[in-house]
Amino acid sequence: MDENLELRFIAEREEEEEKNDLKKRVWVETKKIWRIAFPSMLARVTSFGMIIVTQSFLGHIGRAELATFALIQSIFVRFINGILIGMSSATETLCGQAFGAEQYHMMGIYLQRSWIVDGLMATVSVPLLVFASPIFKLLGQEEEIAEAAGSISLWFIPMLYQMVFQLTMQMYLQAQLKNFIVGWLSAFSFSLHLLLSWVMVYKLNWGVAGAMGSLNICCWIMVVGEFVFIFGGWCPNTWKGFSKAAWFDLWPIIKLSMASGLMICFELWYTAILVLLAGYMKNATIAIGAFSICLNFNAWEFMICLGLFGAAIVRVANELGRGNAKTLKFAIKTIMSESICIGMVFFILCLGCWHQISYLFTSDEQVAQVISSLSDLLALSVLFNSFQAILTGVAIGAGFQSMVAIVNLGCYYIVGLPIGVVLGYVLNLQVTGLWIGLLSGVAFQIVILGFIVWRINWDEQVEKASQRLNRWLINEENKEEHNNQIQCLS
Repeated sequence: MDENLELRFIAEREEEEEKNDLKKRVWVETKKIWRIAFPSMLARVTSFGMIIVTQSFLGHIGRAELATFALIQSIFVRFINGILIGMSSATETLCGQAFGAEQYHMMGIYLQRSWIVDGLMATVSVPLLVFASPIFKLLGQEEEIAEAAGSISLWFIPMLYQMVFQLTMQMYLQAQLKNFIVGWLSAFSFSLHLLLSWVMVYKLNWGVAGAMGSLNICCWIMVVGEFVFIFGGWCPNTWKGFSKAAWFDLWPIIKLSMASGLMICFELWYTAILVLLAGYMKNATIAIGAFSICLNFNAWEFMICLGLFGAAIVRVANELGRGNAKTLKFAIKTIMSESICIGMVFFILCLGCWHQISYLFTSDEQVAQVISSLSDLLALSVLFNSFQAILTGVAIGAGFQSMVAIVNLGCYYIVGLPIGVVLGYVLNLQVTGLWIGLLSGVAFQIVILGFIVWRINWDEQVEKASQRLNRWLINEENKEEHNNQIQCLS
Protein backbone atom coordinates (compact mmCIF):
# COMPACT_ATOMS: atom_id res chain seq x y z
CA MET A 1 0.00 0.00 0.00
CA ASP A 2 2.81 2.40 0.95
CA GLU A 3 4.60 1.51 -2.28
CA ASN A 4 1.50 2.39 -4.33
CA LEU A 5 1.19 5.73 -2.53
CA GLU A 6 4.85 6.45 -3.19
CA LEU A 7 4.49 5.64 -6.91
CA ARG A 8 1.39 7.83 -7.09
CA PHE A 9 3.25 10.67 -5.37
CA ILE A 10 6.16 10.34 -7.81
CA ALA A 11 3.79 10.33 -10.80
CA GLU A 12 1.97 13.44 -9.53
CA ARG A 13 5.29 15.22 -8.93
CA GLU A 14 6.52 14.37 -12.43
CA GLU A 15 3.21 15.59 -13.88
CA GLU A 16 3.52 18.85 -11.94
CA GLU A 17 7.11 19.32 -13.08
CA GLU A 18 6.05 18.69 -16.67
CA LYS A 19 3.30 21.32 -16.38
CA ASN A 20 5.73 23.82 -14.90
CA ASP A 21 8.24 23.04 -17.64
CA LEU A 22 5.55 23.55 -20.28
CA LYS A 23 4.56 26.90 -18.73
CA LYS A 24 8.21 27.93 -18.73
CA ARG A 25 8.68 26.90 -22.36
CA VAL A 26 5.52 28.76 -23.41
CA TRP A 27 6.67 31.89 -21.56
CA VAL A 28 10.16 31.77 -23.08
CA GLU A 29 8.76 31.23 -26.58
CA THR A 30 6.15 33.96 -26.09
CA LYS A 31 8.88 36.45 -25.19
CA LYS A 32 10.80 35.52 -28.34
CA ILE A 33 7.66 35.86 -30.47
CA TRP A 34 6.59 39.23 -29.09
CA ARG A 35 10.08 40.64 -29.21
CA ILE A 36 9.68 40.29 -32.98
CA ALA A 37 5.91 40.68 -33.30
CA PHE A 38 5.20 43.81 -31.24
CA PRO A 39 7.55 46.21 -33.07
CA SER A 40 6.39 44.69 -36.36
CA MET A 41 2.73 45.15 -35.39
CA LEU A 42 3.38 48.72 -34.31
CA ALA A 43 5.18 49.44 -37.59
CA ARG A 44 2.58 47.79 -39.82
CA VAL A 45 -0.49 49.13 -37.99
CA THR A 46 0.79 52.71 -37.93
CA SER A 47 2.22 52.52 -41.46
CA PHE A 48 -1.03 51.24 -42.93
CA GLY A 49 -2.83 53.54 -40.53
CA MET A 50 -1.43 56.47 -42.51
CA ILE A 51 -3.40 55.17 -45.52
CA ILE A 52 -6.50 54.89 -43.35
CA VAL A 53 -6.04 58.43 -42.00
CA THR A 54 -5.63 59.79 -45.53
CA GLN A 55 -8.76 57.94 -46.63
CA SER A 56 -10.66 59.34 -43.65
CA PHE A 57 -9.68 62.95 -44.47
CA LEU A 58 -10.57 62.46 -48.14
CA GLY A 59 -13.86 60.84 -47.14
CA HIS A 60 -14.82 64.02 -45.30
CA ILE A 61 -13.75 66.16 -48.28
CA GLY A 62 -16.23 64.46 -50.63
CA ARG A 63 -17.77 61.23 -51.90
CA ALA A 64 -15.97 61.38 -55.28
CA GLU A 65 -12.56 61.95 -53.64
CA LEU A 66 -13.15 58.98 -51.35
CA ALA A 67 -14.11 56.70 -54.25
CA THR A 68 -11.17 57.85 -56.40
CA PHE A 69 -8.62 57.33 -53.63
CA ALA A 70 -10.21 53.94 -52.88
CA LEU A 71 -9.87 52.79 -56.50
CA ILE A 72 -6.24 53.89 -56.86
CA GLN A 73 -5.15 52.62 -53.45
CA SER A 74 -7.10 49.37 -53.63
CA ILE A 75 -6.15 48.51 -57.23
CA PHE A 76 -2.87 50.08 -58.35
CA VAL A 77 -1.11 50.72 -55.03
CA ARG A 78 -2.25 47.41 -53.54
CA PHE A 79 -1.19 45.71 -56.79
CA ILE A 80 2.33 47.16 -56.62
CA ASN A 81 2.57 46.96 -52.84
CA GLY A 82 1.62 43.29 -53.02
CA ILE A 83 4.51 42.60 -55.38
CA LEU A 84 6.98 44.50 -53.20
CA ILE A 85 5.78 42.98 -49.91
CA GLY A 86 6.02 39.51 -51.40
CA MET A 87 9.44 40.14 -52.93
CA SER A 88 10.66 41.62 -49.65
CA SER A 89 9.57 38.49 -47.78
CA ALA A 90 12.35 36.68 -49.65
CA THR A 91 14.74 39.05 -47.85
CA GLU A 92 13.14 38.03 -44.56
CA THR A 93 13.52 34.32 -45.32
CA LEU A 94 17.17 34.56 -46.37
CA CYS A 95 18.20 37.00 -43.64
CA GLY A 96 16.36 34.95 -41.00
CA GLN A 97 18.09 31.73 -41.99
CA ALA A 98 21.48 33.49 -42.26
CA PHE A 99 21.00 34.97 -38.78
CA GLY A 100 20.11 31.56 -37.36
CA ALA A 101 23.21 30.03 -38.99
CA GLU A 102 25.36 32.96 -37.70
CA GLN A 103 26.30 34.03 -41.24
CA TYR A 104 25.74 37.65 -40.21
CA HIS A 105 27.80 39.33 -42.94
CA MET A 106 25.53 37.82 -45.62
CA MET A 107 22.49 39.73 -44.33
CA GLY A 108 23.74 43.09 -45.61
CA ILE A 109 24.44 41.57 -49.03
CA TYR A 110 20.94 40.06 -49.16
CA LEU A 111 19.52 43.49 -48.26
CA GLN A 112 21.40 45.20 -51.10
CA ARG A 113 20.31 42.53 -53.58
CA SER A 114 16.70 43.10 -52.55
CA TRP A 115 17.09 46.86 -53.18
CA ILE A 116 18.25 46.13 -56.71
CA VAL A 117 15.49 43.63 -57.53
CA ASP A 118 12.66 45.54 -55.80
CA GLY A 119 13.83 48.89 -57.21
CA LEU A 120 13.63 47.58 -60.76
CA MET A 121 10.13 46.25 -60.10
CA ALA A 122 8.98 49.61 -58.70
CA THR A 123 10.33 51.44 -61.77
CA VAL A 124 8.50 49.07 -64.13
CA SER A 125 5.27 49.78 -62.19
CA VAL A 126 5.41 53.60 -62.48
CA PRO A 127 3.43 53.74 -65.81
CA LEU A 128 0.40 52.24 -64.06
CA LEU A 129 0.13 55.38 -61.94
CA VAL A 130 1.08 57.79 -64.73
CA PHE A 131 -1.71 56.47 -66.98
CA ALA A 132 -4.27 55.77 -64.23
CA SER A 133 -6.98 57.97 -65.75
CA PRO A 134 -7.05 56.38 -69.24
CA ILE A 135 -6.78 52.92 -67.69
CA PHE A 136 -9.87 53.50 -65.54
CA LYS A 137 -11.75 54.89 -68.55
CA LEU A 138 -10.77 51.79 -70.52
CA LEU A 139 -12.08 49.63 -67.69
CA GLY A 140 -15.43 51.44 -67.85
CA GLN A 141 -15.33 53.26 -64.49
CA GLU A 142 -17.45 56.39 -63.98
CA GLU A 143 -16.11 59.47 -65.82
CA GLU A 144 -15.90 61.62 -62.67
CA ILE A 145 -13.82 59.01 -60.83
CA ALA A 146 -11.56 58.30 -63.81
CA GLU A 147 -10.80 62.01 -64.33
CA ALA A 148 -9.99 62.60 -60.66
CA ALA A 149 -7.67 59.58 -60.68
CA GLY A 150 -5.27 61.29 -63.07
CA SER A 151 -4.03 63.76 -60.45
CA ILE A 152 -4.35 61.70 -57.26
CA SER A 153 -2.41 58.75 -58.72
CA LEU A 154 0.73 60.85 -59.30
CA TRP A 155 1.01 61.47 -55.56
CA PHE A 156 1.65 57.74 -55.07
CA ILE A 157 4.80 57.60 -57.24
CA PRO A 158 7.20 58.73 -54.46
CA MET A 159 5.59 56.10 -52.24
CA LEU A 160 6.63 53.31 -54.62
CA TYR A 161 10.31 53.90 -53.95
CA GLN A 162 9.64 54.48 -50.28
CA MET A 163 8.12 50.99 -50.17
CA VAL A 164 11.25 49.47 -51.75
CA PHE A 165 13.49 50.69 -48.93
CA GLN A 166 11.03 50.62 -46.06
CA LEU A 167 9.82 47.04 -46.57
CA THR A 168 13.24 45.49 -47.18
CA MET A 169 14.94 47.31 -44.29
CA GLN A 170 12.10 46.38 -41.96
CA MET A 171 12.53 42.69 -42.78
CA TYR A 172 16.33 42.92 -42.59
CA LEU A 173 16.10 44.45 -39.10
CA GLN A 174 13.33 42.09 -38.03
CA ALA A 175 15.42 39.03 -38.91
CA GLN A 176 18.11 40.16 -36.42
CA LEU A 177 15.60 41.22 -33.72
CA LYS A 178 16.25 44.96 -34.16
CA ASN A 179 12.95 46.01 -35.62
CA PHE A 180 12.05 48.06 -32.54
CA ILE A 181 13.45 51.11 -34.34
CA VAL A 182 11.01 50.50 -37.22
CA GLY A 183 8.07 50.41 -34.81
CA TRP A 184 8.95 53.68 -33.11
CA LEU A 185 9.76 55.48 -36.37
CA SER A 186 6.46 54.33 -37.84
CA ALA A 187 4.51 55.39 -34.74
CA PHE A 188 6.16 58.83 -34.87
CA SER A 189 5.37 59.17 -38.59
CA PHE A 190 1.74 58.18 -37.98
CA SER A 191 1.34 60.80 -35.24
CA LEU A 192 2.98 63.45 -37.42
CA HIS A 193 0.71 62.49 -40.33
CA LEU A 194 -2.39 63.06 -38.20
CA LEU A 195 -1.17 66.53 -37.28
CA LEU A 196 0.04 67.50 -40.77
CA SER A 197 -3.15 66.25 -42.43
CA TRP A 198 -5.30 68.30 -40.07
CA VAL A 199 -3.19 71.41 -40.69
CA MET A 200 -2.93 70.99 -44.49
CA VAL A 201 -6.52 69.90 -45.14
CA TYR A 202 -8.53 71.96 -42.64
CA LYS A 203 -6.33 74.90 -41.69
CA LEU A 204 -4.59 75.58 -45.03
CA ASN A 205 -7.51 74.25 -47.14
CA TRP A 206 -5.20 72.34 -49.48
CA GLY A 207 -7.73 69.52 -49.88
CA VAL A 208 -6.47 66.42 -51.70
CA ALA A 209 -2.97 67.90 -52.14
CA GLY A 210 -2.70 68.47 -48.39
CA ALA A 211 -3.72 64.92 -47.46
CA MET A 212 -1.47 63.26 -50.07
CA GLY A 213 1.46 65.61 -49.42
CA SER A 214 1.36 64.81 -45.71
CA LEU A 215 1.27 61.09 -46.51
CA ASN A 216 4.42 61.28 -48.66
CA ILE A 217 6.37 63.43 -46.20
CA CYS A 218 5.68 61.14 -43.25
CA CYS A 219 6.39 57.93 -45.19
CA TRP A 220 9.84 59.18 -46.23
CA ILE A 221 10.69 60.35 -42.70
CA MET A 222 10.40 56.71 -41.65
CA VAL A 223 12.79 55.54 -44.39
CA VAL A 224 15.39 58.22 -43.61
CA GLY A 225 15.35 57.15 -39.95
CA GLU A 226 15.98 53.50 -40.91
CA PHE A 227 18.90 54.50 -43.15
CA VAL A 228 20.45 56.48 -40.28
CA PHE A 229 20.07 53.48 -37.94
CA ILE A 230 21.67 50.99 -40.35
CA PHE A 231 24.44 53.19 -41.74
CA GLY A 232 25.14 54.82 -38.37
CA GLY A 233 26.72 51.70 -36.87
CA TRP A 234 23.80 50.12 -35.01
CA CYS A 235 24.07 46.94 -37.16
CA PRO A 236 27.85 46.35 -36.99
CA ASN A 237 27.73 42.57 -37.55
CA THR A 238 25.30 42.54 -40.46
CA TRP A 239 26.06 45.78 -42.33
CA LYS A 240 29.63 45.83 -43.65
CA GLY A 241 29.14 48.52 -46.27
CA PHE A 242 28.06 48.53 -49.90
CA SER A 243 29.34 45.54 -51.82
CA LYS A 244 29.72 44.64 -55.49
CA ALA A 245 28.85 41.12 -54.34
CA ALA A 246 25.24 42.32 -54.24
CA TRP A 247 25.24 42.33 -58.06
CA PHE A 248 26.23 38.65 -58.29
CA ASP A 249 23.99 35.58 -57.81
CA LEU A 250 20.91 37.73 -58.42
CA TRP A 251 19.00 35.06 -60.32
CA PRO A 252 18.24 32.84 -57.27
CA ILE A 253 17.13 35.96 -55.39
CA ILE A 254 14.96 37.04 -58.34
CA LYS A 255 13.29 33.60 -58.51
CA LEU A 256 12.59 33.50 -54.78
CA SER A 257 11.46 37.14 -54.80
CA MET A 258 9.10 36.62 -57.74
CA ALA A 259 7.60 33.52 -56.11
CA SER A 260 7.13 35.52 -52.91
CA GLY A 261 5.71 38.46 -54.87
CA LEU A 262 3.17 36.32 -56.68
CA MET A 263 2.21 34.62 -53.43
CA ILE A 264 1.22 37.91 -51.78
CA CYS A 265 -0.08 39.46 -54.99
CA PHE A 266 -2.61 36.75 -55.68
CA GLU A 267 -4.05 37.60 -52.27
CA LEU A 268 -3.97 41.41 -52.55
CA TRP A 269 -5.05 41.52 -56.21
CA TYR A 270 -8.03 39.42 -55.23
CA THR A 271 -9.43 42.20 -53.04
CA ALA A 272 -8.41 44.80 -55.65
CA ILE A 273 -10.48 43.00 -58.30
CA LEU A 274 -13.45 42.90 -55.93
CA VAL A 275 -13.19 46.68 -55.43
CA LEU A 276 -13.06 47.09 -59.22
CA LEU A 277 -16.16 44.91 -59.56
CA ALA A 278 -17.93 47.08 -57.00
CA GLY A 279 -17.43 49.96 -59.43
CA TYR A 280 -19.83 48.31 -61.92
CA MET A 281 -22.72 48.06 -59.45
CA LYS A 282 -25.63 50.42 -58.97
CA ASN A 283 -24.60 53.54 -57.07
CA ALA A 284 -20.97 52.73 -57.83
CA THR A 285 -19.54 55.64 -55.81
CA ILE A 286 -21.32 54.44 -52.66
CA ALA A 287 -20.43 50.79 -53.32
CA ILE A 288 -16.73 51.51 -53.90
CA GLY A 289 -16.47 53.78 -50.85
CA ALA A 290 -18.23 51.37 -48.47
CA PHE A 291 -16.54 48.23 -49.75
CA SER A 292 -13.05 49.77 -49.72
CA ILE A 293 -13.50 51.11 -46.18
CA CYS A 294 -14.42 47.63 -44.94
CA LEU A 295 -11.52 46.09 -46.85
CA ASN A 296 -9.11 48.66 -45.48
CA PHE A 297 -10.30 48.12 -41.92
CA ASN A 298 -9.89 44.38 -42.45
CA ALA A 299 -6.42 45.02 -43.88
CA TRP A 300 -5.59 47.30 -40.95
CA GLU A 301 -6.48 44.53 -38.49
CA PHE A 302 -4.50 42.18 -40.72
CA MET A 303 -1.44 44.35 -40.00
CA ILE A 304 -1.63 43.07 -36.41
CA CYS A 305 -1.73 39.51 -37.73
CA LEU A 306 1.17 40.38 -40.03
CA GLY A 307 3.21 41.20 -36.94
CA LEU A 308 2.73 37.59 -35.86
CA PHE A 309 3.15 36.54 -39.51
CA GLY A 310 6.60 38.18 -39.45
CA ALA A 311 7.39 36.55 -36.12
CA ALA A 312 6.40 33.16 -37.57
CA ILE A 313 8.73 33.67 -40.55
CA VAL A 314 11.64 34.73 -38.34
CA ARG A 315 11.16 31.99 -35.72
CA VAL A 316 10.84 29.27 -38.38
CA ALA A 317 13.77 30.63 -40.41
CA ASN A 318 15.98 31.08 -37.31
CA GLU A 319 15.35 27.56 -36.03
CA LEU A 320 15.86 26.09 -39.50
CA GLY A 321 19.18 27.93 -39.64
CA ARG A 322 20.10 26.55 -36.22
CA GLY A 323 18.94 23.06 -37.22
CA ASN A 324 16.45 22.75 -34.34
CA ALA A 325 13.26 21.09 -35.63
CA LYS A 326 11.77 20.35 -32.18
CA THR A 327 11.89 23.97 -31.00
CA LEU A 328 10.53 25.06 -34.37
CA LYS A 329 7.40 22.92 -34.03
CA PHE A 330 6.75 24.19 -30.51
CA ALA A 331 7.12 27.78 -31.74
CA ILE A 332 4.48 27.17 -34.43
CA LYS A 333 1.96 25.83 -31.89
CA THR A 334 2.55 28.75 -29.52
CA ILE A 335 2.24 31.50 -32.11
CA MET A 336 -0.87 29.96 -33.67
CA SER A 337 -2.63 29.80 -30.28
CA GLU A 338 -1.84 33.44 -29.51
CA SER A 339 -2.94 34.61 -32.96
CA ILE A 340 -6.33 32.91 -32.60
CA CYS A 341 -6.89 34.61 -29.23
CA ILE A 342 -6.24 38.03 -30.81
CA GLY A 343 -8.58 37.17 -33.68
CA MET A 344 -11.40 36.36 -31.25
CA VAL A 345 -11.06 39.78 -29.59
CA PHE A 346 -11.47 41.60 -32.93
CA PHE A 347 -14.26 39.23 -33.96
CA ILE A 348 -16.30 40.33 -30.93
CA LEU A 349 -15.37 44.01 -31.48
CA CYS A 350 -16.63 43.99 -35.07
CA LEU A 351 -19.90 42.33 -34.11
CA GLY A 352 -20.63 44.84 -31.36
CA CYS A 353 -19.21 48.20 -32.47
CA TRP A 354 -18.87 48.29 -36.26
CA HIS A 355 -21.86 50.57 -36.86
CA GLN A 356 -20.34 53.28 -34.65
CA ILE A 357 -16.85 52.81 -36.12
CA SER A 358 -18.13 53.37 -39.68
CA TYR A 359 -18.74 57.09 -39.02
CA LEU A 360 -15.01 57.63 -38.44
CA PHE A 361 -14.48 57.13 -42.16
CA THR A 362 -17.39 58.96 -43.75
CA SER A 363 -20.05 61.59 -43.13
CA ASP A 364 -22.30 60.11 -45.83
CA GLU A 365 -25.25 58.27 -44.26
CA GLN A 366 -25.78 55.94 -47.26
CA VAL A 367 -22.12 54.85 -47.25
CA ALA A 368 -22.26 54.32 -43.48
CA GLN A 369 -25.38 52.13 -43.78
CA VAL A 370 -23.77 49.87 -46.40
CA ILE A 371 -20.66 49.59 -44.21
CA SER A 372 -22.78 48.61 -41.19
CA SER A 373 -24.57 45.89 -43.18
CA LEU A 374 -21.24 44.11 -43.67
CA SER A 375 -20.38 43.82 -39.95
CA ASP A 376 -21.00 40.05 -39.63
CA LEU A 377 -18.90 39.24 -42.68
CA LEU A 378 -16.16 41.61 -41.56
CA ALA A 379 -16.06 39.88 -38.15
CA LEU A 380 -15.52 36.51 -39.86
CA SER A 381 -12.79 38.04 -42.02
CA VAL A 382 -10.76 39.29 -39.07
CA LEU A 383 -11.07 35.88 -37.40
CA PHE A 384 -9.85 34.12 -40.56
CA ASN A 385 -6.88 36.51 -40.65
CA SER A 386 -5.57 34.92 -37.46
CA PHE A 387 -5.28 31.49 -39.08
CA GLN A 388 -4.22 32.61 -42.53
CA ALA A 389 -1.35 34.88 -41.44
CA ILE A 390 0.41 32.29 -39.28
CA LEU A 391 0.04 29.41 -41.74
CA THR A 392 1.41 31.60 -44.54
CA GLY A 393 4.26 32.83 -42.32
CA VAL A 394 5.29 29.28 -41.43
CA ALA A 395 5.32 28.30 -45.10
CA ILE A 396 7.39 31.36 -46.08
CA GLY A 397 9.87 30.79 -43.26
CA ALA A 398 10.43 27.30 -44.63
CA GLY A 399 10.89 28.63 -48.19
CA PHE A 400 7.58 27.35 -49.64
CA GLN A 401 6.75 30.60 -51.45
CA SER A 402 6.04 28.95 -54.80
CA MET A 403 3.63 26.44 -53.28
CA VAL A 404 1.75 29.15 -51.38
CA ALA A 405 1.51 31.19 -54.60
CA ILE A 406 -0.20 28.25 -56.33
CA VAL A 407 -2.56 27.75 -53.39
CA ASN A 408 -3.49 31.45 -53.39
CA LEU A 409 -4.08 31.40 -57.13
CA GLY A 410 -6.45 28.45 -56.91
CA CYS A 411 -8.33 29.48 -53.77
CA TYR A 412 -8.89 33.10 -54.72
CA TYR A 413 -9.38 32.99 -58.46
CA ILE A 414 -10.87 29.54 -59.05
CA VAL A 415 -13.01 29.41 -55.90
CA GLY A 416 -13.50 32.84 -54.28
CA LEU A 417 -13.79 35.21 -57.23
CA PRO A 418 -16.39 33.19 -59.21
CA ILE A 419 -18.49 32.77 -56.06
CA GLY A 420 -18.33 36.52 -55.42
CA VAL A 421 -19.35 37.35 -59.01
CA VAL A 422 -22.29 34.93 -58.98
CA LEU A 423 -23.58 36.10 -55.60
CA GLY A 424 -22.94 39.79 -56.25
CA TYR A 425 -24.27 40.06 -59.81
CA VAL A 426 -26.34 37.00 -60.70
CA LEU A 427 -28.12 36.71 -57.32
CA ASN A 428 -27.98 40.50 -56.87
CA LEU A 429 -26.48 40.44 -53.36
CA GLN A 430 -24.28 43.41 -54.37
CA VAL A 431 -21.24 44.05 -52.11
CA THR A 432 -22.45 41.41 -49.63
CA GLY A 433 -22.11 38.77 -52.33
CA LEU A 434 -18.61 39.98 -53.20
CA TRP A 435 -17.56 39.71 -49.56
CA ILE A 436 -18.99 36.18 -49.21
CA GLY A 437 -16.88 35.24 -52.22
CA LEU A 438 -13.82 36.75 -50.54
CA LEU A 439 -14.46 34.71 -47.39
CA SER A 440 -14.94 31.51 -49.41
CA GLY A 441 -11.50 31.87 -50.98
CA VAL A 442 -9.82 32.61 -47.64
CA ALA A 443 -11.53 29.67 -45.92
CA PHE A 444 -10.41 27.29 -48.66
CA GLN A 445 -6.87 28.69 -48.44
CA ILE A 446 -6.74 28.11 -44.66
CA VAL A 447 -7.76 24.47 -45.05
CA ILE A 448 -5.13 23.75 -47.72
CA LEU A 449 -2.28 25.63 -46.00
CA GLY A 450 -3.15 23.90 -42.72
CA PHE A 451 -2.83 20.53 -44.43
CA ILE A 452 0.50 21.53 -46.06
CA VAL A 453 2.03 22.74 -42.79
CA TRP A 454 0.80 19.63 -40.96
CA ARG A 455 2.50 17.38 -43.55
CA ILE A 456 5.88 19.20 -43.60
CA ASN A 457 8.85 17.07 -42.55
CA TRP A 458 10.79 19.61 -40.51
CA ASP A 459 13.93 17.47 -40.14
CA GLU A 460 14.13 17.36 -43.93
CA GLN A 461 13.62 21.13 -44.14
CA VAL A 462 16.49 21.68 -41.68
CA GLU A 463 18.80 19.80 -44.03
CA LYS A 464 17.60 21.73 -47.09
CA ALA A 465 18.07 25.08 -45.33
CA SER A 466 21.63 24.12 -44.41
CA GLN A 467 22.45 23.20 -48.00
CA ARG A 468 20.95 26.44 -49.37
CA LEU A 469 22.84 28.65 -46.93
CA ASN A 470 26.15 26.93 -47.62
CA ARG A 471 25.64 27.18 -51.38
CA TRP A 472 25.09 30.98 -51.26
CA LEU A 473 27.66 31.67 -48.52
CA ILE A 474 30.35 34.25 -49.26
CA ASN A 475 33.32 33.68 -47.00
CA GLU A 476 33.65 36.78 -44.81
CA GLU A 477 37.43 36.59 -44.63
CA ASN A 478 37.80 36.44 -48.41
CA LYS A 479 34.91 38.60 -49.57
CA GLU A 480 37.26 41.54 -50.32
CA GLU A 481 39.22 39.42 -52.74
CA HIS A 482 36.42 37.37 -54.26
CA ASN A 483 33.61 39.91 -54.46
CA ASN A 484 35.38 43.31 -54.64
CA GLN A 485 33.96 44.66 -51.41
CA ILE A 486 33.94 48.44 -51.64
CA GLN A 487 34.35 50.72 -48.73
CA CYS A 488 31.31 51.57 -46.63
CA LEU A 489 29.80 54.86 -47.78
CA SER A 490 28.50 55.63 -44.35
